[in-house]
Amino acid sequence: PQPQLVISDQILDQADYLYEAGETEKLYHFLQEYKQSINVDVLWRLARASRDMAMLSTTSAEDRKRLIYEALDFAQKALSIDTEHYAVHKWYAICISDVGDYEGTNTKIADSYVIKGHLQKAIELNPYDATSYHLMGLWCWSFASLSWFQRKMGAMLFSTPPTSTYEEALQYFLKAEQVAPNFYSQNLLSLGKTYLQLKDRVNARFWLTKAKDYPAHT
Repeated sequence: PQPQLVISDQILDQADYLYEAGETEKLYHFLQEYKQSINVDVLWRLARASRDMAMLSTTSAEDRKRLIYEALDFAQKALSIDTEHYAVHKWYAICISDVGDYEGTNTKIADSYVIKGHLQKAIELNPYDATSYHLMGLWCWSFASLSWFQRKMGAMLFSTPPTSTYEEALQYFLKAEQVAPNFYSQNLLSLGKTYLQLKDRVNARFWLTKAKDYPAHT
């Protein structure tokens, strides 16, 4: 069949409806019909759909790896077409991070600068996207929590390995909450855990309680 290159708003609306409904497999198969498209709004959604399929508990390890790399391909294609779309930068950063799990520690540390750059670009292009702030917070947290040994390894591999602090992570998690209060239970949990690391038990309890009481999606 001829690849469908013309993308209507109805196609994007249908994709977003399936995403909001949690229909991961239906969405993936629906968007596969448009995988030859050069529309970035389709391509970043394809990257997200492939990644979401990879993360399903029913996906085999072999399929998971294939889908993770497939997601990166879609994100790379989108980035090659449009470098000024916040969602393209956000999903490229996510996909690079996922692929790093298969590429080893050296690649993961090297890619961390790339990931940070794309998340910062996503924030610059859309300062109202809470998820980008949350992801930057996770980036900061991961480098704030590196062990002494991991820091030594990083220093051996790179003249200036990535570093961050829990204070920096906290600012991003708080900004995410400011932009979209209660948008994501994991952001509430991340705030609680970060305050614990900073020995602020009062705020830690406040955010961990909010995370615990967060309404479950059914």
